[in-house]
Amino acid sequence: VQLQASGGGLVQAGGFLRLSCVASGSISSIDVMAWYRQSAGKQRELVATITRGGGYHVEDSVKDRFTISRDNVENTVYLGMNSLKPADTAVYYCNAPSWNNNYWGRGTLVTVSS
Repeated sequence: VQLQASGGGLVQAGGFLRLSCVASGSISSIDVMAWYRQSAGKQRELVATITRGGGYHVEDSVKDRFTISRDNVENTVYLGMNSLKPADTAVYYCNAPSWNNNYWGRGTLVTVSS
């Protein structure tokens, strides 16, 4: 399974970005897809998850501003991020766990300026 994340960039505080992650390869084994983020000097943290059936979870710290969605036809998961804050600055990673592996994309950098 390969995961290609995109959509990061530089945005002002209060702005909006939508990240995309396209999955390819042996994706039939993938049910849950997730977004994580890692800020400088901090551990990688979960942001949101979504199942193939559309069940989702968004971490409390961002649930009033971030949304996760999925297009199973395009094998793509999205992370919509509203009202961005400088504290949201991080590398955002796409993740897809399977029964025998834990796949990661390369990450896409989001920088929020104040």
